[in-house]
Amino acid sequence: MLKRLFLVALVVVFAYANEPQNENTQVVPNIDVNALNDRLSAIDFSLKDNIWLIRYENYITYQKLIEELTQIDKEVAKYKRKNDQKSKELYEEYLVKQENLEKQIELLNEFKSSPFLQIVKPDELAAKPSVTNPFAIIGAFSYIKQIEKERDDYSKKILSLDNLILSLREKEELLKQLVDANISQDAVTQLESIRKDITAFNSAHDLAQTTFSLYSKKVDEAKLGVTADIKAQMQRAFNIGIFVVIVLVFTLVFKYIAKKYIKDNERFYMANKIINFTNITLILLILLFAYIENVSYLVTVLGFASAGIAIAMKDWFMSILGWLVIVFGGSFHVGDRVKVQKDGLPWVGDIIDISLLRMTILEDITLTTYMENRRSGRVVFIPNNYIFTTLISNYTHGTLKTVWDGIDFAITFESNHKKALYLIKEITKKYSKGYTDIARRGLNQLRSQYSLKNTNVEPRIYSFLEPHGIVISTWYMTNSYAALTLRSTISAEIIDAIKKEDDIKIAYPTQTINIKHTHVPNEQQLDVNKDVLY
Repeated sequence: MLKRLFLVALVVVFAYANEPQNENTQVVPNIDVNALNDRLSAIDFSLKDNIWLIRYENYITYQKLIEELTQIDKEVAKYKRKNDQKSKELYEEYLVKQENLEKQIELLNEFKSSPFLQIVKPDELAAKPSVTNPFAIIGAFSYIKQIEKERDDYSKKILSLDNLILSLREKEELLKQLVDANISQDAVTQLESIRKDITAFNSAHDLAQTTFSLYSKKVDEAKLGVTADIKAQMQRAFNIGIFVVIVLVFTLVFKYIAKKYIKDNERFYMANKIINFTNITLILLILLFAYIENVSYLVTVLGFASAGIAIAMKDWFMSILGWLVIVFGGSFHVGDRVKVQKDGLPWVGDIIDISLLRMTILEDITLTTYMENRRSGRVVFIPNNYIFTTLISNYTHGTLKTVWDGIDFAITFESNHKKALYLIKEITKKYSKGYTDIARRGLNQLRSQYSLKNTNVEPRIYSFLEPHGIVISTWYMTNSYAALTLRSTISAEIIDAIKKEDDIKIAYPTQTINIKHTHVPNEQQLDVNKDVLY
């Protein structure tokens, strides 16, 4: 019996093996399940930080929590109406679950409507900068760079979504192989979930592509507008640059003319400063009218503002006005020797600079230094508004480079004063002759500007009867910048000449003592006369 059954089985197997296969019959190839699972794990690992997938999973989680909360709400409502102990315990348990679910849902509330809304929606473009001057061009280029970067970031988001979809499709193929091999029932569930995910992400991709297209057009439009403004400002800056260059060329031409025809260094210095001031003023006016849209409005504002500023800064405005008077009045020039009296203290020096607010003088060793200050070499700053309130003496005004200087000598009453007058006069003439001629020429040149009546510049000598002797005063023309030098020379020559004469004695403080007896006199017998001669 057993042999018969075995033979029948062999016949059946042989017949089935030799039966031709149907064309629709699928042959499942041999697959490496471990390799598929490893590849699936690698894909999951690569996608764990993908923002699209994270937000989508949060959205799915939110939907599941909503479904779970709906079910819990039903259970709570169900057991709330029951009064038995078991129902009350279940009711309390479901209340706790309900509270936990509500808190979780609140945390995921942003994923309520769409999982991709925050990612797909691009950032609003920043307000287009107003390019109204060359300095704003830098900000305009920064703006273009910023919106380009934002567009690139958005493009990277779409690229990340493309990579995600490719990975999901690869995962779909791997799961399909597992399903076809009927290896795991979980693969079927995962395959259905992956296909849903791919559909959702494809929809998000289409939306992102459309949004990116619109966003890119906005970026291009903003770039074109800002680029047009930049070009307009560059053209304006170029035109202004041409005007500035023209002003600078004229400035150089005027400086060349001034250098060629103005031989006096001080006057050339002042002319150079006037040219520079005019140059700067013209350039400022060009810039002002080029970049201020409503000039009349500016003038109105400045009018009101200047009233308050003029009161608060009156000294500055007076100094600026004084500078205009100095520059265009011609009373003072750089290089002039001046004397300023302030608070009873005289300051004598040479003007080394005249700025918008003040004159700068450098003290020199002068007769004033010798007689009063006993200090020199200081740099003194004189506000320009002093010309309206303080006496300022100019020793070198115009063509005059000389001043009168005088020396006083005292001789005794017994001296031959006529001979002394003659000697002192001759010495004075000898050493001051050159400066006398210079002074005469300078005064003659000033006749066209001033009414000059007494132009006698020859040395003058006077003698005065004083209580303690005869004082001889000699006056002469000397260099304004070196009066002490000639004074010292003439004084030494007069002393030497007087010493050679026996009948001329220089008076100086003396004491005369008359002794009547040879014995030591008492106070009544001693008659002391003290005469001090100058």
